[in-house]
Amino acid sequence: MKHLVTSALPYANGPIHFGHIAGVYLPADIYTKHLKLKGEKCIHISGSDEHGVAIMQNAQKAKKTYQKYVDKWHESHSKLFDSYGIKFDFFGQTSSEYHAEEVLIWFDELYKKGFIEKRAEEQLQCQSCSNYLPDRYVEGECYVCHYPEARGDECPDCGTWIDAVKLINPVCKFCGSKEIEVKSVDQWYLALSKFHKEYREWFEGQSKEWRKTVTSFVDSLTKKEMVDRAITRDLDWGIDVPLDEAKGKKLYVWFDAPIGYVSNTKEFLKDSNEDYMKDWWQADDVAITNFIGKDNIIFHAIIFPMMSLASGRAHAVTNLPANQYVNLEGKQFSKSKGWYIEADKAVNEFGVDALRYYLTTLIPETNDSSFTWEGFEAKINNELANNIGNFVNRCMTFFYKNWNDGIAGEKYKTFFETDDFKELQKQIKTINETLDRVQIKKALEQIMALGQTANTFFSDRAPWAQIKEDDDAAATTIAHSSIYALSLACLFKPYLPVLSGKIIEYFGDVSDELIQDIYTGEFKLAQEYFASGVQLVKKPKGLVKKVDADRIKELKAELTQKS
Repeated sequence: MKHLVTSALPYANGPIHFGHIAGVYLPADIYTKHLKLKGEKCIHISGSDEHGVAIMQNAQKAKKTYQKYVDKWHESHSKLFDSYGIKFDFFGQTSSEYHAEEVLIWFDELYKKGFIEKRAEEQLQCQSCSNYLPDRYVEGECYVCHYPEARGDECPDCGTWIDAVKLINPVCKFCGSKEIEVKSVDQWYLALSKFHKEYREWFEGQSKEWRKTVTSFVDSLTKKEMVDRAITRDLDWGIDVPLDEAKGKKLYVWFDAPIGYVSNTKEFLKDSNEDYMKDWWQADDVAITNFIGKDNIIFHAIIFPMMSLASGRAHAVTNLPANQYVNLEGKQFSKSKGWYIEADKAVNEFGVDALRYYLTTLIPETNDSSFTWEGFEAKINNELANNIGNFVNRCMTFFYKNWNDGIAGEKYKTFFETDDFKELQKQIKTINETLDRVQIKKALEQIMALGQTANTFFSDRAPWAQIKEDDDAAATTIAHSSIYALSLACLFKPYLPVLSGKIIEYFGDVSDELIQDIYTGEFKLAQEYFASGVQLVKKPKGLVKKVDADRIKELKAELTQKS
């Protein structure tokens, strides 16, 4: 089985915050690295989502061309992902020509098969400035939950996909006028209702292993019917609708954006001997996993699967691990209200591993979670530093000090004859199975439990006392403990790339094949490796820097002042 992993296309309209990282990009990165460490063929695809009204509004405010505006955010997001060790096989742009070409193929297929239809729709028009008000060009009170700042496309509070003409007390975002009337305008619709029966058959068969938060939501929206949605807008930024009678209209962002997964795959493979359709998007031996936040469920669980199946253009998603929201100190992230943390500054100050570790513990797989500075301090100091960092540093330092020329292979060999080894293999297999189920946070908890097992093993045998009476016993303890240390380093590789690399470096030339052998719990190559004895090639030093409590107080005070 091959794996095609996608991360929701980040919108090129502002900074990426911790909620985005923990909710989508970090779990996708960990899952992809996990699959590759197992030796499975996997590609991770994403890219900037660069069309839509919000981008137009803010580009105009910034007095930039639309292209320069989205290019700026594309570069910013790419740099941030790099700083957090989040890797994509390809990270493209939906403003590119290659993307438009793919989108038009999808439009043509759906149009020829009768799934795109012209209809007159009711649309709001401002009577003060004469502009039509699609999507985010209008705000008002949500008619479902009564949130006062619902947009014309979506309510950010309850997640309802808004019918703009139903907004209560709408306000024009161009000029601020409340003089708004409903007008009739021709638009082209995606006829989801025509595919209801086929969609439900697919959904009921495919979604059995999905998270209940996803299936229950989608089931409630699609059980009785599927609602047709307009896919065109009267805008000047986007992909032209390829119909003579639709001159001047653009395909709307929610139609073209998910096709970005396909177009970016095509661009990634353009110089290879693989075909993006035959070998990936239409192949029966490929599992497609979309990592998204809960605000994207409608698009990825309903709209894009329908487009894929109805057009025959691609297989629909296999698994949809949609996460809930990550808040900040209990409230939603909001740059406009000053309630945010600059993710780039945070990683520069505390390092990639500290942020990746804490954010992984916050992955909101079933419920919303909350980033707090006190929580960050506690997790790093009490868990990562005291559990993992302390164990590995004590073990390696004692090793380097007392056996600078190395420990003989016979001391390692005895470990593979013990119940401790059998339990280690069992725990590693469990961690792999947990990650296979995309339970990223739970697998980290299992790795940390293994770290505690290693800590207890080391402390109970007290090699600092053993060496005073029995050098062989102390050497055996350190040999066995160093197997635990290297095993933890391999298991941390998808999670904490810097820490993992530092530990592995102590052991010298460790091949990728050996890392995979340990990561999967096989230990066939590992037994051969340890049988020849081990000499540490670097003097150990502190691995995990503790977080300063006074600095945390300062950061919390700064956050309060900004808001």
